[in-house]
Amino acid sequence: MPQRASSPDRVQAARRAVRVTVAAAAGFYPAVYVLDAPVVALYALFTPIALGILSPLPGSGRDRARVVLYALPVAAALTALGTALAVGTAPAVAGMVLVGFVLSFGGACGPAPAGAAPGLQLFYILACFPPYQPDTLPQRLAGLLLGGAVTVLCETLLLPAPAEVPYRERVAAALEVAARAARASAGGGTAEPARVRELRSAGQSLRLSRLPPAVRPTGAGRTDRALAHVGGATRRLLDQLARAAEHPAPPRARDPLSASLLTEIAAECAAMAENLRGRRPVAGPEALEEMVEQFLLARGRAAGAREPPALTVLRRQSAVLAEAASAVTARAALSVALGGRRVVRGLPREQLWYARPPAIDLWLRRLTGNLTLRSVVFQNAVRTALGLGVARLVAGSLDLSHGFWVLLAVLTLGRTTAGATWSAVRLAVIGTFAGALTAGTLILWAGETTDVYAALLVPLMLLAFTVGPVAGIAWAQGLFTLVVSTAFAQLVPVTWRLGEIRALDVLTGCCIGLLCGVVAWPAGAAAEVRRSMARMLVEAAPLVRTTVAATLPTRAAAVATAPTKSREGAAEPSKAHPVRPDDRTEPPDDRTRPDDGTTQPYDSRAKPHEDKAEPPDVRTEPTQPTQPTQPTQPTQPTQPTQPTEDNEHARWRTRHRLRLAEAAYAQYRSEPASHHEAAPDWPAALNFAIHTLVAADWLPRIAAHDLDGEVSDAAAAWAREAAESTADAADRAAGFPQGGVRVPPVRIPYAIESSLTGPFLPVLVDVENWLGTLGADLRAIGDDTAPAVRAVTSAFPGGAAGRAPGTARRPR
Repeated sequence: MPQRASSPDRVQAARRAVRVTVAAAAGFYPAVYVLDAPVVALYALFTPIALGILSPLPGSGRDRARVVLYALPVAAALTALGTALAVGTAPAVAGMVLVGFVLSFGGACGPAPAGAAPGLQLFYILACFPPYQPDTLPQRLAGLLLGGAVTVLCETLLLPAPAEVPYRERVAAALEVAARAARASAGGGTAEPARVRELRSAGQSLRLSRLPPAVRPTGAGRTDRALAHVGGATRRLLDQLARAAEHPAPPRARDPLSASLLTEIAAECAAMAENLRGRRPVAGPEALEEMVEQFLLARGRAAGAREPPALTVLRRQSAVLAEAASAVTARAALSVALGGRRVVRGLPREQLWYARPPAIDLWLRRLTGNLTLRSVVFQNAVRTALGLGVARLVAGSLDLSHGFWVLLAVLTLGRTTAGATWSAVRLAVIGTFAGALTAGTLILWAGETTDVYAALLVPLMLLAFTVGPVAGIAWAQGLFTLVVSTAFAQLVPVTWRLGEIRALDVLTGCCIGLLCGVVAWPAGAAAEVRRSMARMLVEAAPLVRTTVAATLPTRAAAVATAPTKSREGAAEPSKAHPVRPDDRTEPPDDRTRPDDGTTQPYDSRAKPHEDKAEPPDVRTEPTQPTQPTQPTQPTQPTQPTQPTEDNEHARWRTRHRLRLAEAAYAQYRSEPASHHEAAPDWPAALNFAIHTLVAADWLPRIAAHDLDGEVSDAAAAWAREAAESTADAADRAAGFPQGGVRVPPVRIPYAIESSLTGPFLPVLVDVENWLGTLGADLRAIGDDTAPAVRAVTSAFPGGAAGRAPGTARRPR
């Protein structure tokens, strides 16, 4: 059953109806009754309808007016192209397929292109139908510009849409909550349910699914990417602080070192909130990084003391270090978003990869990253282009007098699943036949008295544009049939059969749309989300192994896995699968961010051609000590500051799969929920990949700071076995078995814990907590007690994912 529209929705629909009606009437009536230019009148009428009703433009009145201004040159070009290709059915069909695909696929670049795409399709559709009259192009463009100019004025001055709270302000408010929580956590105390609720509520307020499209930072440009990065890191920090407030450290686990770092985190969060509100200059992450550096030095010294801290203290410090990593990431991304930095020293370059490339490169990477059959953006574009092309072919072959109504039906009634398309088609047919019957009766009664149609057009438009969006498809199609009938009755002589022609055209379009929905990915994202999640888990599993190998190297593993060195000591790239740092696509698309609110990792880059030519499989097996034929400097330990080639290769493969899985899940959540309940917990699978990627960036870096040599063979062997067990569980979870997978808990054996000295144990605790987090994610994939709202949990380190108490299983 369709949900009833809320009162604010009704109010906004009424305001939009007034703007579009006034804009359409202001261009239509003078063109008909003053200029006697029916072609100008037609385009002046349909331009406000296309850009005001058919296109869900985001933002305030000024934002919408700006989008309309940007869209007018594109609309003019499409009108000219359609006019030229109307010479024959074959070129018109070819142009329709190309235009349909390009405009639909271009929606991947953000909410504004996605919103304007349906309306822009209409300009080509109107122009590409017979008769072939290239001499009318100036009149068509004049009508288009007239309608566009009046639309801009109405969007700006007449009941303009209210401005939304900007994303920057929302993140600033969330950072203030984080600052208060960090200060409270530094002081210790008991569990605070009220603070937990505040933190989780602040995190949920940054979910893209809960934000209006206009404020979502989902563009392909550097600023939007950086703001999305800030929001993702802030959500991670909020979740980490919420779990710390849920389970505060016991008195024996509190230490001044953690309290000092938490105090600095609180100050940094408050400063970032001021930056986002423009109240102070934007700084880089250097100050907080220096505090983290001091924290690591002090942690290492304490671990090497005669009386090292207890394991509970080390776990607490590991959790605080994870919170600091989130704050450093947010600060660094903010320096790119608002401070204009192109280089941020000290952080892994991959985290802020979008800071360096030029803007055109970022946009191209967004597009090329979706050029794969596994992308739902690509699938939707193909489905739309196929439907419109077939509709144009049928309308041209049958010489339908108003064939553009066939294409308009395909454009407005197409859905991402065959079931949803069938539901829309049934309602549309009912509404259209009712409207056609009413229109035929009206024309029989009024005859050729155009004054009647002129008097009825404005109230009918106002009624159709107000009731249609809130009452459903049947009402929208029926009332729009009346609108176009009264409009065409003023342009050309009509008979009562005009309603019949529209009904048959809409029925033809419905059949074509339903056929394309059955042929092209009929299940929508339901099958794709399962496939994408499985591939993502399979690609992430080797990264678990290689991350642990890079974090805790042993002498035997170093000799076996060390890359060949040049004379200068730089690692030479792998010849089997070279990693090109500049050959990357974009991070996960926020425009299509999952509705559960999972956020992107610190860095999400991918290979644009990865699905066109699969790179060699780099899934690594447990490292076995082997003797190289001619080892170069075999006595020197491997420095863990740079990931191995396999680690780097696995990272970009995992990032690419994560992006595709997030896009598939976003569409999956927008489709009918009938098949959601029995599905696995997809957000838990996304969290697994996110946590794996973030740790792959940070754990080797921290280990390189703390360790000055190889860890003991016993400790490294335990870590590798635990990583192997977790990776194997990820491979099993990719099959989504009934009841989920069993993942044993990860705990450092007492014999290893008691034998380690110096900084080795803190690093091992970091690995333990990270693997515990991954195990919790894998168990949750098939866990029927998963929380109602799953936020991104601590990506590195800080323990397993916590659950909000008293929550029920979230709909899939």
